[in-house]
Amino acid sequence: MPVSPATPSPAPPAPSTTTAASAPTPADLLAFARRTAADAGLIASLPLDPEGRTWVRLDGPHGSEAWLIGWPPGTGTGWHDHADSVGAFVTAAGELTENSLAARLPTDAWKTLELTEGVDRVRRLPAGKGRSFGRHHVHEVLNESTERHAVSVHAYYPPLPRIRRYGRTGQVLRLEQVERPEDWQ
Repeated sequence: MPVSPATPSPAPPAPSTTTAASAPTPADLLAFARRTAADAGLIASLPLDPEGRTWVRLDGPHGSEAWLIGWPPGTGTGWHDHADSVGAFVTAAGELTENSLAARLPTDAWKTLELTEGVDRVRRLPAGKGRSFGRHHVHEVLNESTERHAVSVHAYYPPLPRIRRYGRTGQVLRLEQVERPEDWQ
C-alpha cells in the first residue's frame, strides 16, 4: 500500500468528555472522527492514488491513534479486527460499506471458526456517516464504487497493538495473519 507523503494540518482540537487521565471512549473517538472528517482542507490534502489506498497518521485525542485514509474505487480491507482497541470511523468523502459480525469471537487460541447464520451485518456509510465499535470487532470496509474515491477518518484507543486478518469462505472464518504496528507505519 502506498503511503502518502502529505503533511496534513493537525486535526481540529477536540472538546471531550474525558479527562487527561482517562481513556477516550468509542463515543469520544467517533466525535473526533466526525470533526476531523468535516475539515475540508485536511480531506483535500490527502493525495489519492488510483491503484492503492493512501494514508496519513493524525494525532488523535488523549493518546489515541488516528488515520486519514484514501480508498480508490473497488478497494477494501478484507476481514480483520483491531485486537484490544476500541475505535470509530467516519466517511469524509464518497461512500464506504462495512460488513461486520454481530457476534463476540474468542480473542485468542483459535485458527478456524464456523459462524452461525444471522451474524452478518451490512452498513452503508455515505459522507458524514460513521460508527464506533468495541474491542475485538471483526469487520471489513469497502469502497464499492467503480468510479469514485472515498476518504475516511479512523481513530483507535489504545493505539493498535496488532491487527488480525481473516479469510472467509461462506460461514467459515480463518485467522490468516497477525500484523504489528511496524508492518503499516
